[in-house]
Amino acid sequence: MGSEELRIQVPSGFELDKAVCNHGFFMMAPNQWVPSTKTLQRPLRLANSQTTVSASISMAAPDSKFLVVRVANGGELSQSDREAVLAQVRRMLRLKPEDETAVRQFQNIYPAAGQTGFGRLFRSPSLFEDAVKCILLCNCTWKRSLDMAEALCQLQPELITRASAGARKRKRNNNGKAAVVARPPPANFPNARELAGLAAGDLAKRCNLGLRAGYIVNLVTKVATGELILDDDMVEQVCKASMDEESSFYKKMLNLYGFGDFSVANVMMCIGLYRYLPVDSETVRLVQKNHQIGCHKREVRVAYEQYAPFQSLAYWSELLKDYEETLGKLSELPKSEYGRVTGTSPDKGEMKEQPRGRVVSSQKRRRGSRRSARRL
Repeated sequence: MGSEELRIQVPSGFELDKAVCNHGFFMMAPNQWVPSTKTLQRPLRLANSQTTVSASISMAAPDSKFLVVRVANGGELSQSDREAVLAQVRRMLRLKPEDETAVRQFQNIYPAAGQTGFGRLFRSPSLFEDAVKCILLCNCTWKRSLDMAEALCQLQPELITRASAGARKRKRNNNGKAAVVARPPPANFPNARELAGLAAGDLAKRCNLGLRAGYIVNLVTKVATGELILDDDMVEQVCKASMDEESSFYKKMLNLYGFGDFSVANVMMCIGLYRYLPVDSETVRLVQKNHQIGCHKREVRVAYEQYAPFQSLAYWSELLKDYEETLGKLSELPKSEYGRVTGTSPDKGEMKEQPRGRVVSSQKRRRGSRRSARRL
């Protein structure tokens, strides 16, 4: 099997490990961070959104101005496939010009971030994957969130087989050129099309998702019917066009089954709208430790108002610093230790898993008023 090498120019001072290892999503399947080589590995989708290829992302050299994206593929990629792969990498690492502008603006408001090189919050290749992973953060331990993401990726090859039974090994790409993709394809995070038609009960049983399976199935249905648009570029452009559009999208997400303030704030953060602060038990713990103020939601938000419109980035910078003071650099943490990335015990100074958020009634759960203790 051959491979093709693509390149992306990066801004001055860009460091891949800092752009990746700053949010818990980098620990969630199918992402794989290799500390020894500072390489991010994961499957990406070609232009048809169905075919999956393995990709490896690294710096061309230390202090280089280029990222190298190596794509394992059985044949030459079409131009549309190359563009699709690069677009996903740019989204994950926030490498669009407007992303760089936001980084500089945030670091001017919050100088400590400029000193550490923080400003890009890692996210998934698609907003749909981000939204599903936000659901996986709810009302459970961080270790459980990692396990559920892994289970969904393990299920994905079966979903492909079911959706494309009888598909030929050789397929035509968007340019009409034959492209050969190695079989079986690497397990990827399932997209909405692959999850469509799957019953919530089956999904819950296969991936140990509990009530989250129903939330995911409902999200898939809304996307499939066009009631909810999660096209990455379209959502970002619309939401950033005006406060009214941004507010409208926020309310639409909040009305989805299983999405509460916490989950939607995380989704908005993934889009690049940082005024929404996801408040959970980890937020309260950190604010009490760093700001010595009360633990009500309003007081937590007041602590970060001075950093508007980048409140959640300021909070995340503090959270990252807090974790790395205990665990060391997350970019050097072995995968076997990922489940330990959670709040610190004030008594023993040891890492322990804590329940995600307070217990809520079944009625509130049905309404989607779910809150959780998010991990980094």
